[in-house]
Amino acid sequence: MVTATARRRSLWVLVAAATLTVMAGAILGPIVPQIRDELGVSGAAAGLIITTHGGVIVLASPLAGALVDRVGPRRPFVGGLVVYGIGGGAGLFVDSFLPLLASRVVLGLGTAAVYTAVTVLIYDLYEGQAMERALGYRSSANSAGAAVWPLVGGAAGTVAWNLPFGVYLVALPLGLVAAATIPETHASNRDHAPKHDAAASGASGPDLRSRVAATVAVFRRRPGLLPVYLLYFGANALLYVVVVFYPQFLPAVGVTSSFPISLYLAANGLAGGVAAAVYDRLVRRLDRSILVLAALCLWVVGFGVASVAETAVEAVLPVVLSGFGIGLVFPSTFAWVEAFAPPDRQGQFSSYVASFGYTGQFLSPLLFGPLVPVVGLRGVFGAAATVAAVGALGLGAWWVRGRERLQ
Repeated sequence: MVTATARRRSLWVLVAAATLTVMAGAILGPIVPQIRDELGVSGAAAGLIITTHGGVIVLASPLAGALVDRVGPRRPFVGGLVVYGIGGGAGLFVDSFLPLLASRVVLGLGTAAVYTAVTVLIYDLYEGQAMERALGYRSSANSAGAAVWPLVGGAAGTVAWNLPFGVYLVALPLGLVAAATIPETHASNRDHAPKHDAAASGASGPDLRSRVAATVAVFRRRPGLLPVYLLYFGANALLYVVVVFYPQFLPAVGVTSSFPISLYLAANGLAGGVAAAVYDRLVRRLDRSILVLAALCLWVVGFGVASVAETAVEAVLPVVLSGFGIGLVFPSTFAWVEAFAPPDRQGQFSSYVASFGYTGQFLSPLLFGPLVPVVGLRGVFGAAATVAAVGALGLGAWWVRGRERLQ
């Protein structure tokens, strides 16, 4: 039996770990030019230091989810923090490109385990309104990390190009704290899984075809799952429209130096943190579908304003509205997955959230970048507004036709 005190202690460890999943890439953004110069590589190669871990997360998350379902979330969580610290902190001690790239692969493995285990631990430790609050805090921590870690990385980079890698080592003491405070939840919670879900899961069967068929069967029985994953994919793709293209746009409105540009991105993260922090209060009064519909409308307005903004002040509103939307969509996604996923396979289906999210981040520049030579940066924001509008119309139609599926 997990006590209330253990749940309270665990929450803050989980929230702290959630910021690390964002830090994995965010802290190095400001030092990409220094990495390029110090290692003597191209800008594209230096950029791989930031993106490689995301590709690894996409591939490794389903494996992490299967491990969580097999042994419970506690051990993958603690072990993932240790691997994260080793992989990230290795950058302090390497001074050539390929070993550094290899360390980012290790970091991705640790991040995949932490990301998925945090989600399942929240599902296992909290119920009802407490779970909504924990999911909100988790998303708020992500947004706060997106605001703070680039500033930390930029400041550390002024001392030495590789000093930001040392910040990853914070995961090692956090892993020790997690080992001492996070309770084992796997056996007590999954023993009560509904029999039809356990039987349908095919989790015990060694045959790959049977496991794939069982997974497809879950998606057929619970048709709300796929739209939720696509929502998370789209939210991350639109988030990275801001991360990637907004700094390139800001000089057009008179914002040219790196620190003011970082403040706009920090405002985006701060707005997301505020929205996520009050998420549990909002969801008491409004259906999750309405909150997500509101987020999509905020994105339509925000990207629409970005496409016509002419001053630095006008350019603030789009990043704030985008952040508010992220703060509403992310916790809603996790709550829906908890509701739809079979209880004995929450690790597996939670891992798909990470895979879809990081795929959206990775593909965002590839999807929107080719528009820049054709319609310019403002046109990219107009296209993002159109994507959000289509999503709003699609969710509105789904909500009207099958509201009970997205409660």
